[in-house]
Amino acid sequence: MAHNHNHNHSGSCSHDHDHDHDGPDRGAEFTLFKHIDKDNIRAYNEAVDGSAKSVFKSWDDRLNDSMVLESDADEQLILFIPFTGNVKLKSIAIRGVAENAPSSMKVFINREDIDFSNVDSIQEWDQEWELIDPTVNAMMGEIPEYPTRMARFGNVRNLTIFFPANVSGSDVTKIAYIGLKGEWTEVNKDPIITVYELAANPADHKKIGTGDENTRAVQ
Repeated sequence: MAHNHNHNHSGSCSHDHDHDHDGPDRGAEFTLFKHIDKDNIRAYNEAVDGSAKSVFKSWDDRLNDSMVLESDADEQLILFIPFTGNVKLKSIAIRGVAENAPSSMKVFINREDIDFSNVDSIQEWDQEWELIDPTVNAMMGEIPEYPTRMARFGNVRNLTIFFPANVSGSDVTKIAYIGLKGEWTEVNKDPIITVYELAANPADHKKIGTGDENTRAVQ
């Protein structure tokens, strides 16, 4: 969905700089790819409708650039990612495209109301990272992985990611791959029990106007 929007970038915040390098020998072990509700992914300011879904790929396709997510009106992107169960999110892997790669991201847990009308006014988010510049740090085919604060990310039903800028300061941000790792638990829904009244019992109902009430006749 493409959106025109104005932004206010004032305010200060802290950044998490820690990252790991996601080697091919351990990449697929904890992937949550199959547990993302892809049909309900939402993207704000994407140039091509539906392209956000393409960046959530299997580990084997992580280097496939046949489809990428590209911003439209400016460099900012918001992604809403729902899961099919409860997730303990351990890390987020991001692969941007050269000088159009995002330079930072903010993440919100279990929020379904975030878009460009309010994202700049929200003063608290669950975690923020400064991302590696792929034009400076060649990753040799590896993808940088950003660990989460596990105390906050232990019960995630949906995730909103805000990418406010890219490494070159251009008007277009491009993302080729987003990988989410963690543990998935199926949500157990309580069964719906419906009770039917098979037959009415006259004794269970108060009779009206039949003399059974405590009334006094006027002579």
